[in-house]
Amino acid sequence: MSFTLATWNINSVRLREGLVLKLLREEAPDVLCLQECKSPVDRIPLEGLNALGYTHMVARGQKGYNGVAIISRLPLVEAGAEDYASLGHARHVAARLENGVTIHNHYIPAGGDVPDRTVNEKFGQKLDYLTELRDAFHAERPSKSILVGDLNIAPREDDVWSHKQLLKVVSHTPIEVEHFNEVMDAGGWHDATRNDIPEGVLYSWWSYRARDWDTADKGRRLDHVWATADIASAGHSSRVLRNARGWEKPSDHAPVFATFDL
Repeated sequence: MSFTLATWNINSVRLREGLVLKLLREEAPDVLCLQECKSPVDRIPLEGLNALGYTHMVARGQKGYNGVAIISRLPLVEAGAEDYASLGHARHVAARLENGVTIHNHYIPAGGDVPDRTVNEKFGQKLDYLTELRDAFHAERPSKSILVGDLNIAPREDDVWSHKQLLKVVSHTPIEVEHFNEVMDAGGWHDATRNDIPEGVLYSWWSYRARDWDTADKGRRLDHVWATADIASAGHSSRVLRNARGWEKPSDHAPVFATFDL
């Protein structure tokens, strides 16, 4: 079975329902993982999704904040949800496809503005989330799994517009990158996107603060697709749909795609 998966921080699924439907009509991924849905599950608009054939969903939600959903036109069953760092936030949900592949959808805390947990509680929460995720993978190494989401870390020098200028900016600090790599190593994960696009700058997020985001191009790769070692070689055709950042009233993130032949 071949299926295409997309991950997208939508920044309110109800506010941007039209963009979700546009993506599904024009790009037609088999599975769409959304983060920052900002909606209780029972308020996620389903009519348009169902009309396009996306009749399966697992989700965790809360009013106005966070929220993750896996929307699919392929049958799937819920495979759990964890509250890493005991934050009480809707930041993780998992689903299993009929071919046995488990998809984990994460929205890792952004971490606030100051990269110091002694003065910024949110940064500590981010590091704790990553530490618990690492420890979970040490305890039970995943197999036949894909992990996607807004992980809020740009790990490589070519994942940011200026490595030197962002070393002390949350999302690219050395301690965050260290935690990111420890999570990857603990789970035996492979970076599906960089397996396909190994060299060159690559971004999935551009700040709303930029007057002309496209020309300034001060982006970061915060959105990721990982695969466990046993299925990593089945992944291909990775891409970032950059033009979605320029749609009307867009999210500040662009969707990231990958296809798996399994």
